[in-house]
Amino acid sequence: MSYVAPKDFVTKMIDAGEAKVFMATRDTLIRAFMAGAILALAAAFAVTVTVQTGQAIVGALLFPVGFSLLYLLGFDLLTGVFTLVPLALIDKRKGVTVRGMLRNWGLVFTGNFAGALTVAVIMAVIFTYAFSVPPNEIGERIGSIGEGRTVGYADHGAGGMLTLFLRAVLCNWMVSTGVVAAMMSTSVSGKVIAMWMPILLFFYMGFEHSIVNMYLFPSGLMLGGDFSVMDYLVWNEIPTVLGNLVGGLAFVGLTLYATHARTAASRRPEGVAAVEPVPAPREAQPVG
Repeated sequence: MSYVAPKDFVTKMIDAGEAKVFMATRDTLIRAFMAGAILALAAAFAVTVTVQTGQAIVGALLFPVGFSLLYLLGFDLLTGVFTLVPLALIDKRKGVTVRGMLRNWGLVFTGNFAGALTVAVIMAVIFTYAFSVPPNEIGERIGSIGEGRTVGYADHGAGGMLTLFLRAVLCNWMVSTGVVAAMMSTSVSGKVIAMWMPILLFFYMGFEHSIVNMYLFPSGLMLGGDFSVMDYLVWNEIPTVLGNLVGGLAFVGLTLYATHARTAASRRPEGVAAVEPVPAPREAQPVG
């Protein structure tokens, strides 16, 4: 699996955040557009599998294929840059400013939304034969998801808003762990295995991901979901974006940075040598 130690991959996290701040506008938008589109297709795939099999765990097991592909291709999700870019600012990398960070976030949000919306329109056309017939079973399920996760939260008032926010926090804790996990290995198989686990967890648990929602909710509106654009923005997208920011930065970016990039002084008494790791025994070599 070619494991990379935490101290080393945290440095790669900071380097990645710095690179994203200085990336050209065109490249940032293209990479964000493709990330949003691929993740939207993965969401449509997962819902299709869930409806056809009747087993949510099957859809959750297969959804990470989209996440793995988009990161292997070097595309960017808003949830990922929420975690990586602030580290370059905190680390005082030359030329990295708050304005540059916000510019990156704004461009990635725009590209992600455009990509997810493009796929939402395409899939809505497919589910309804260009809106000439009512949506099929999969389209109906997407519409019901939009209702349950907007007006469904609104029905519970402040408690619903808190639940939504916390689901978004937990979501990007897992998604950003997946982003970082890709840096733990130098092999493709190692990256995919490490990414797959936290993404499976977030999707099956029904946590709120701002980019997945950029597909599900516009698509739900086009497919007859009983909620409004304002319901989507107030009772899902805006709180989800804020929760994703808190979850990725607080539970992944800052914690890893604090303990691996800015490690506190050791409490080892002066004069006491560090314990050297015991090397693994060598395999016996065949004779002759």
